[in-house]
Amino acid sequence: MKTAYWIQKTHLFDSDEYICSSCRYISDIPYKTCPNCGRPMKKVKYDASWVDEAEGMSALMDEDW
Repeated sequence: MKTAYWIQKTHLFDSDEYICSSCRYISDIPYKTCPNCGRPMKKVKYDASWVDEAEGMSALMDEDW
């Protein structure tokens, strides 16, 4: 059976989310097997989404009023 992996998206103000690389199912925790497509998971890949969110917040706060 083919395997997949979780993509861990970390956010500034929200909890982390895990996205299945195969079917794009979104979960709050990294299961050993995707509950949606049933593929066994090999590993977790980190996606530093919070960096983009921090950049956006910084740009908003630095604007001249």
